Amino acid sequence: MHSLLIALQFLTRIPVGLDFKAGDKQLGYSVLYYPLIGLLIGGLLTILATLLANSPAMVAAAILLTAWVLLTGALHLDGLADCADAWVGGFGDRQRSLRIMKDPASGPIAVTLLMLVLLLKWTALAALIEQNRLVPLLMTPLLGRSAILLLMLSTPYVSPQGLAEKLLKHLPETAARWVAGLSIAVAAFVLGLLPILFAGLLLLWIRHTAISRLGGVTGDVYGAAVELVETAVLLGAVLYE
Repeated sequence: MHSLLIALQFLTRIPVGLDFKAGDKQLGYSVLYYPLIGLLIGGLLTILATLLANSPAMVAAAILLTAWVLLTGALHLDGLADCADAWVGGFGDRQRSLRIMKDPASGPIAVTLLMLVLLLKWTALAALIEQNRLVPLLMTPLLGRSAILLLMLSTPYVSPQGLAEKLLKHLPETAARWVAGLSIAVAAFVLGLLPILFAGLLLLWIRHTAISRLGGVTGDVYGAAVELVETAVLLGAVLYE
């Protein structure tokens, strides 16, 4: 239960009020709950979408997207912004890129990419609402957080003393593979294969680019993967109905 609460506190702004000191094992096991936290986020958004059923689609989509960002504290959007600045400003230099990622300021490239990603999410949400299809909204956050799990299992972590270092050190890999596989299987059964394929190809590109630019992934890359995979799933669900 403690590991679940750790995951909930880290990935959302839902008040948890932890009153214990998390051990290393609990931190590692908390990663196993990431897809479940994603499903919880999707469930809350689906409930909100249902309550907004009589609202204009564009307005409902805007409210949903705002709630989505607030619920997650823009955690992953911050990672996406850092990656965008580093990818452009790093000029392919690993150390320079890592330094840029640690800079809290966001440049014009980061702002532009955030606007484009949010615009794509908003239009996809509006289209799904118009089609009265809320299942993709339920499953998308699950797949976004499953992307973190897949990167943790497949890609070196290159941020010394980063937030994810202890998580990776104590991550039960066999259990993590089962959780990731089950999450993807459930999503594929519910959504169909095309949105999953679309998101999977994008995740492979993120992994390849991170390895070629940085030698592996950082916490910011995890965040960027969540946002981009979520966007890909929503677009895939709309375009390949």
